[in-house]
Amino acid sequence: MPKAKIKRLYLIPILSKALDVLELLEQNHGPASLEDVYQKTHISKTSVYRILKTLVHRGYVAQAQNGQYRLVSRPRRLRFGFATSSAEMPFSIAVTQSITAAAAAAGVELLILDNRYDPDVAVQNAEEFVAKRVDLALELQVEEAAAPRVAHIFKKADIPLVAIDVPHPNATYFGVDNFEVGYEAGSLLAQHALRKWKGTADCVLGVGFSEAGSVVQSRMAGAFDGIRDRLSHIPADRFLQIEGRGMREQSASAISEFLRKETKRQRVLVATATDSSALGVLDAVRAAGREQDFAIVGQDCIPEVLQEMGRKSSPIIGSISHEVESYGPRLIQLGIALLRGYAVPPYNYVRHRVVTPETLGAEEQA
Repeated sequence: MPKAKIKRLYLIPILSKALDVLELLEQNHGPASLEDVYQKTHISKTSVYRILKTLVHRGYVAQAQNGQYRLVSRPRRLRFGFATSSAEMPFSIAVTQSITAAAAAAGVELLILDNRYDPDVAVQNAEEFVAKRVDLALELQVEEAAAPRVAHIFKKADIPLVAIDVPHPNATYFGVDNFEVGYEAGSLLAQHALRKWKGTADCVLGVGFSEAGSVVQSRMAGAFDGIRDRLSHIPADRFLQIEGRGMREQSASAISEFLRKETKRQRVLVATATDSSALGVLDAVRAAGREQDFAIVGQDCIPEVLQEMGRKSSPIIGSISHEVESYGPRLIQLGIALLRGYAVPPYNYVRHRVVTPETLGAEEQA
């Protein structure tokens, strides 16, 4: 006799177990302990624990202070609005990718709008988020002048706001400690001068971003302090601020103008507010044939800067990584915590890390 065909079932075992747990809690008509669920479902205790914690995180199950679990009404899916500074800037792209992945993993609906480096567009986007009734806004908006207007729109609508890297009134801050990352950049530049130039430098440039406001500009203040603490003999009049708006073309234009006016300057240390600015400085220096006279440190560790650091004798000697891959998971967790009424710090700083050609080489070997 031919063998009977066995019908193949396309099942997902862990999902089936999670549904068993939900059905048990529904039938239980009251709280149940981890041990109760384990005994009645015969699912491994480790799996039961992970299933229950996931259901609590997603809002399907509540856990009391005594540790017992109970089923709650099915929650409405949370909707977050995320406004990125510019869909064309590498750092903004990386932040968007990180937040998108984290929102999907947490089951949060994400509405993304592009501020396009334009304060008027940022205000329009805030109004659109309100019209679409987002539960919480994540704002990567770099114009300090627009921050009060953007924050006011969300405050009137009673929508919690998390400001990324640039503080906004009445918002929870998430991002780097700007002075500290600047100081790290300055220290790296001073070490380069001590190692390569016998501790001398004819000029120190801070290529900043004044429109982002005093907090982001404090990266330049930190960088200057980091250099002064190690190269105290450099006169104060050799520390100069140049406006680069955090962008490549504007920074390249500003440095080209500097090189035309300051032909006598020889060795120059440059701290920039962003890696895009660092690449702009590099463009101008390279076009002038002055690569050997410059040392540049950026912020963000975007891929093009990491690639440039891999080139022998590149003027870009380092960048400060803001660990952008951590932005998404932490921002989504922070947003959920705010909406659930948990106490969160007003300032939430990310870790940062100094990256140099040497550390890149060590990572590749590892």
